[in-house]
Amino acid sequence: MSPVPTEVANVAGGEAGRNPHQRWAQFAPGALLYEISATERNDWVYSPSYPAQRIWGYQANSNPDKTMPSATFHARYGRPMICRIHNKLPQNHVGFGTPEISTHLHNLHCGSESDGFPGDYYSPNKHGPTLSANGRFKDHLYSNVKAGFEARQDLVGDPTEALGTLFYHDHTLDFTAPNLYLGLAGFYYIFDELDSGNEADPNPNALRLPSHPYDYPLNFNDRRFDANGRLFYDQVNPEGVLGDKVAVNGRIEPVLRVAARKYRFRLLNTGPSRFYNLALVSPTNVLQRFTHISNDGNLFPAPLFNQTNVTLGVAERADIVVDFSKYVIGTQLYLVNRMRQVETRLPKDIKEPGDRVLKIIVDRYPPSQDLSRVPATLRPMPVITQAEINSAPVRRWIFERDRGMWAINAKFVDVNVARAQIPKGGYEIWELSNVNDGWSHPIHIHFEEGRILQKIVNGVSVPVPAHEQGRKDVYVVAPFTTLRVFLRFRDYKGKYPMHCHNLIHEDHAMMLRWDIV
Repeated sequence: MSPVPTEVANVAGGEAGRNPHQRWAQFAPGALLYEISATERNDWVYSPSYPAQRIWGYQANSNPDKTMPSATFHARYGRPMICRIHNKLPQNHVGFGTPEISTHLHNLHCGSESDGFPGDYYSPNKHGPTLSANGRFKDHLYSNVKAGFEARQDLVGDPTEALGTLFYHDHTLDFTAPNLYLGLAGFYYIFDELDSGNEADPNPNALRLPSHPYDYPLNFNDRRFDANGRLFYDQVNPEGVLGDKVAVNGRIEPVLRVAARKYRFRLLNTGPSRFYNLALVSPTNVLQRFTHISNDGNLFPAPLFNQTNVTLGVAERADIVVDFSKYVIGTQLYLVNRMRQVETRLPKDIKEPGDRVLKIIVDRYPPSQDLSRVPATLRPMPVITQAEINSAPVRRWIFERDRGMWAINAKFVDVNVARAQIPKGGYEIWELSNVNDGWSHPIHIHFEEGRILQKIVNGVSVPVPAHEQGRKDVYVVAPFTTLRVFLRFRDYKGKYPMHCHNLIHEDHAMMLRWDIV
């Protein structure tokens, strides 16, 4: 890289004025070096029914990815990365969106200066209130280390805290929704000894889940087009825009051809507001079964076998394994969305048969034996003791409509003010409450995964669904619901946000800053 990465921001060399990198001496030496650029392209075709569109995406500088709006990373724990993210968006941009960026790697355990804080946005001509200078680029130190490494006195961390399916996206204050709508989001896989990314791994500890090219990302988002077939978005309206077309990896009603063997599909909802209930069906709408292995906090302790659907709020993920070996060559299947939603604020209900969003054709036998499997045990859960639960400080956050916008504890976002200061190494219980009526909030807490201890609906404790019992980083707080979530705050200091990941609510202005001190 030129200029070479440095611990302190190289403002003279064109870097935005960030805070110094934490843990530089531990993770920077020998780190892998990556460069990506936020760029504009004018040739994207969502569907042959529409003209080519202008979109934005993150492109790998060394190998531009033309298959999706943004490049996909394959990372590994124990191999830290310095990722230089250039802002090459047109600074004379007009229309929805803004040509500043602040890239959040959701939900990597890293220093706050590399987290993509909303106020850390930058461009050659502008910088956010929590940076000190404009910049053409900003270096991010992705330590690729599991949480809890400081207490363990190693650079490995707690193996039960590993992630697997992450994604990165723009997080610019007030403009997250339109910038993602234009395409600034991509996948980030991270592997370790257990989830190794190699279905033929000889290591007896490896899970041997389906691996590349049978480990396949599917990014779902909705879009609306005007009478001329042009992408439309209203970033001023606090109700936002609900799209009437669903794109999968940037295409409307695409076709995926698969081999007759097991596949791992990584499902991601990048919004801006739509919830999904995804099911796999035959052409006559007969439900097909699959195995659900992870949520947004990643691998479950054990698979959920014989599932027929998964529900995704905005920013939630789900990894599923589908075995296509039981189908004859030529079989056609559909991934359908059965969640009805008529307004941005919340989904309505689940109704058959749903809208077809992806066609799958089993069109060949695999060229080699399928060595993948789904073992009965996946990743153990981190230990939380009853003594910790009893002694944890409790904070209550109320998510509500206020003066036509969206607030937390009756306040709008101010990125310069920390609403909570938490000692490094501490743990707390956060009560996420939606005591109002009519809205559903997928709440994202940056930095570490948490555990739902209790779900209270209309004042009554109800069972936590199986897919929400694992670690999570997005918590869907439905109307008249309170979630009690146990969280740890380890290894790093600095500023982090909590916000509704319905991107409309986030931009208008349901977000707050909290600090680890």
